[in-house]
Amino acid sequence: MNYWHWLYERVKRQLWWRAVAFGIAGMLTAVLALVAERVFPWEMPFNLSSDAVDSLLNIIASSMLAVTTFSLGVMTAAFGAATTNVTPRATKLLMEDELTNNVLSTFIGAFLFSIVGIIVLKTGSYGERGRAVLFLFTIVVIGLVVIQLLRWINHLISLGRVGTTIDRVEQVAGAALTERLAVPYLGANPWHDVGAVPPGAIPVYASAIGYIQFIDIPVLSRLCEEADCEAYLPLNPGAFVFEDTVVVWLHSQQDLSEVSGQIADQFVIDTNRSFDQDPRFGLAVMSEIASRALSPAVNDPGTAIDVIGRLTRLLSQWAGGRDDVPVDYPRLHLLPLGDDDLLEDAFMLIARDGAGMIEVQLRLQKSLAALQRRGSASFRQAAARQSAIALQRSEVALTCVADQQRLREALE
Repeated sequence: MNYWHWLYERVKRQLWWRAVAFGIAGMLTAVLALVAERVFPWEMPFNLSSDAVDSLLNIIASSMLAVTTFSLGVMTAAFGAATTNVTPRATKLLMEDELTNNVLSTFIGAFLFSIVGIIVLKTGSYGERGRAVLFLFTIVVIGLVVIQLLRWINHLISLGRVGTTIDRVEQVAGAALTERLAVPYLGANPWHDVGAVPPGAIPVYASAIGYIQFIDIPVLSRLCEEADCEAYLPLNPGAFVFEDTVVVWLHSQQDLSEVSGQIADQFVIDTNRSFDQDPRFGLAVMSEIASRALSPAVNDPGTAIDVIGRLTRLLSQWAGGRDDVPVDYPRLHLLPLGDDDLLEDAFMLIARDGAGMIEVQLRLQKSLAALQRRGSASFRQAAARQSAIALQRSEVALTCVADQQRLREALE
């Protein structure tokens, strides 16, 4: 994925561009009826008055304005509920919900269509055929609005609820893991020893303070080809960097002073993490949801147990699918995602906040035991370490001797 593809994927999930596109389409539809006199020379079988079309357009305009305002209020309430009951990091996914954006954009497009239609109709610019075409367009718009209203009503039932939000986070996290499994090293060579920097390599530092959201690997490879150098990347998307953090080491016999600035620009750094190239972020957000559920204010261990099962499913996918893949960019070397980091992102918060709940600890230890039977040796060892840490926490937090004994028996 290059930068422009990544940027397009981000923009298309935003509400504003859909609203603009649907709004322009609605206005153009109303204006296109003006050319009906020249495009459609046939005589109308019936006479359609301006009042008939005007009344329909007024109904659409007034109702769409009210429905859009109401829908925005519902969305704001759903975002607030997600922030309070789930995690603020999941709110972004609700804001990018495709169905929500399509429905609101349809309402806005219908509103603008009716407004433009009313304005042009009042000027007397529509002839007999123009009014007929505008009437047909109005019927089509009403049909689209009805369909979207039905979808919207069904969607409102679950919008912002904990279960629905967890489903959405799991879906995004699974997509990021699947994409990374297809290219475990983003097309570069695996670089397993971050300390093995070639002698004479020069560092390239981060251009800002924040999270690495995206690395433009294709452009980075092209720049290395042009400069005849090798690039060693010690960080993956999701890492927090400072202005003195090395984001890439360049090794070459040539002068790299000119290309180093261009290479630094291929790292998109922002204040927030992104789900797209960062599988760890999805796991961390799911873990945050479980941690919030285990807080005294919420006290919902059932949600935490549900999240543990989902995390186990995602990590099983990761453990079982990392096969060697061809190297697309031979001049690049990337440090792989660490199994310890992935398992820590997934289970550390749950082990800490659920240490005193036997039901949570039992499910956690069973899941970690299952993960210890999958994947590579490093993955199994990472799962075993998380199991040992969780056991240490629970032995301190569990006050009932029977619970402690039950947990030990589950590990045997």
